[in-house]
Amino acid sequence: MIMKRKLLTYLLLVAFAGVHAQVTEAEKLLKTQKEDSLMGWKRGGVININTAQTSLTNWASGGQSSVAINGLLSLYAHNKQEKSLWENYLDLAYGTLKQKDQDWWKTDDRIDFTSKYGLKAADKLYYAALLNFKTQLTDGFNYPNDSVVISRFMAPGYLLAALGIDYKPSENFTIFFAPLTSKLTFVSDDDLSNAGAFGVDPGDHVKSEVGGYLRAFMKMNLMENIGLQTKLDLFSNYLKDFGNIDVSWETLLSMKVNKFISATVSTHLIYDDDIGIVDEDKTDINGDPKVYFSKVQFKEVLAIGFSLQF
Repeated sequence: MIMKRKLLTYLLLVAFAGVHAQVTEAEKLLKTQKEDSLMGWKRGGVININTAQTSLTNWASGGQSSVAINGLLSLYAHNKQEKSLWENYLDLAYGTLKQKDQDWWKTDDRIDFTSKYGLKAADKLYYAALLNFKTQLTDGFNYPNDSVVISRFMAPGYLLAALGIDYKPSENFTIFFAPLTSKLTFVSDDDLSNAGAFGVDPGDHVKSEVGGYLRAFMKMNLMENIGLQTKLDLFSNYLKDFGNIDVSWETLLSMKVNKFISATVSTHLIYDDDIGIVDEDKTDINGDPKVYFSKVQFKEVLAIGFSLQF
């Protein structure tokens, strides 16, 4: 009887050990599959097309009929591995406005590409290299004066290359600091180059700067169907006027109405004391329109329209 009990107890222990081993192996397999599902390529993007139209007929309070169209294509492609992370972003934006009988006026024009590659240094910390390129598609004018071009494709164009440390506690928050950064400003148009536009020396087509760079990105949900994302870029030139900081700060507030309709509020603040702001209403001692430096540029766009995420 005692032998039977011992044998039964032994068989139960063996069976329990076998089941426990199977559960442990299953948990390990599940964990491995989950980690593997987070590895590799992740791609997506969003398309926004927004329109606004105002029609006035015999309107006693005054005003003008107008049509506005804005479009945005934002793409991303990320490749995550156990010891590395490669992130790529491309934004293409264009906006135009027509009031009454006037020609179409440009309200937005942007090409912005960023690629960042990091090798894991510690938990949430990467040694990283970043490349950023910015320019525009079409000519820009100082409206209502549309006879003189003040910007063009690659006038300006910006190319920034940076080496530093990337702190990334989550996909929705990152701080990249680069003590070694090269910034090139291109002005391919001869007239704008001769005028010394965008900080290049008159007659030159390229301006080179070396300095420190910081980029911070945050994305969060304020409440259901309302999201906020913000991106801040700071750069200071080591070789000239160190301490003067170029600022580019973008924010986007998204409010989702349904699967295809959304409302957005976007802002973009720029400060760069190398960029002159032309004031057609004021003239210098030569009678030419006065140019002001060290002025803050600010743009705000409220849009409602079609949105498709993929």
